[in-house]
Amino acid sequence: MTALPAATSGARPVRFRSAPQRPFWTLLVAALLAPLLSACGINAVPTYQERAQAAFAEVQNQYQRRADLIPNLVETVKGYARQEQDVLTAVVEARARATQTTIDAGQLTDPAAVQRFQEAQDGLSGALSRLLVSVEAYPDLKSNANFLALQSQLEGTENRIAVARRDYIEAVRVYNTELRTIPGRWIAAIFYGDAEPMAPFTARAGAETPPAVDFGK
Repeated sequence: MTALPAATSGARPVRFRSAPQRPFWTLLVAALLAPLLSACGINAVPTYQERAQAAFAEVQNQYQRRADLIPNLVETVKGYARQEQDVLTAVVEARARATQTTIDAGQLTDPAAVQRFQEAQDGLSGALSRLLVSVEAYPDLKSNANFLALQSQLEGTENRIAVARRDYIEAVRVYNTELRTIPGRWIAAIFYGDAEPMAPFTARAGAETPPAVDFGK
């Protein structure tokens, strides 16, 4: 049997490096801190922020729905009450201002931007209310099938606007409270330095009641 050659004296033994492993204590601390951080509400600030932004998106959605109804409403009224041209013009102009005054989620922390948006929408609400009051003098218009359909859609939209505004105001209250109270205030300072309070809507006179659009049907 042939003998194996002896290893030379200068040869070095081959060593295999094991993959680096995290220290046991690091893993243990991470495992312990994860539920503690979750329990203390580390995710509350972004969660409430997202909810408030989603609530505002619904407000915008309902305002847009109202704006989409107005052109057809104006044309219907115009066919029966051309002498109400001043009122019709006011509605058209108010709609233009409302649709041009836009705001995105990043501007919800700017009270001036929110105020401009609200004022534009409130201006349209006022012009629309004056138009709807003026049609009382036109019985034929109030019995028109297209007008009755628009009336029903508008009433539903005004109700949805009121609900959406209420939900947004509540979502902003919860978010702003989290930023002002402990531990939310500490968590925001450490993890969410860019988080700022959002501006809620301010209730206008009679905002708790949607505009009456019952024309004696």
